[in-house]
Amino acid sequence: MHEIIAIAIFLCLIAASFGAIVVSERLQPRYHHDDTNNVVRLAANIFIVTTSLVLGLLLNSSKNQFEAIDRHVHGFATDLILLDRSLRHYGPEASEVRTRLAAYVRQAVIGTWPEQGSPVLDDRAAEQLLDDVENALATMRPSDPLRIELWREAQANLQNVVKRRWVLIEESQATIPPVFLVMLVAWLVLIFASFGYRAPRNIVVISTLFVAALMIAGSIYLILDMDVPFAGPIQVSPAPLLRAEEQLRR
Repeated sequence: MHEIIAIAIFLCLIAASFGAIVVSERLQPRYHHDDTNNVVRLAANIFIVTTSLVLGLLLNSSKNQFEAIDRHVHGFATDLILLDRSLRHYGPEASEVRTRLAAYVRQAVIGTWPEQGSPVLDDRAAEQLLDDVENALATMRPSDPLRIELWREAQANLQNVVKRRWVLIEESQATIPPVFLVMLVAWLVLIFASFGYRAPRNIVVISTLFVAALMIAGSIYLILDMDVPFAGPIQVSPAPLLRAEEQLRR
């Protein structure tokens, strides 16, 4: 989806700049007076400054979103390891719970970082496995004060796992409003049209406008991709959960 948006933006900018070059050459000489060019340049400068600020804000927002999700993934893996540690200290009676927990972590990794297709954060299969862990833990009956304390610790860690899972699900959605993106593209189209209106038709100008449109479209693509941390070429690493899964197998 983001690739299509980036390509559409690139085509819009190319059409605006090259179209303005063609239209400008067909206008009467009175439309090329210095006063007219100055007004066009001043209007373009307003949009250039505004667009630069907006792009900077979008980049900062996507970066913060990406880093926040990455921290949550590390915290999620830590909660899983602490839960497994409490169960391991509990003794052999907790082996079934640990097995179910390992199955949940495997399903969570497969659903969130699939080899093919889109990630499924709200995975029903993973949710059912986590419910099985909770049910199995609830059926345990600790018989001495130490195991009672470990059981309570495991319950608290499990609640942290459930809470962190839903935080990841809720906060992993795209945060850039489509209307805001449309407005930004409209500003960019006006800017590139103003460039083409004042530019002569030669290979240097055409190459410069082409590269500029490509870079702008690529930048917006990266911003949109970072805004969805579990899809696209820029993704949150599954390494923390893989390490947690390895710990659960010991």
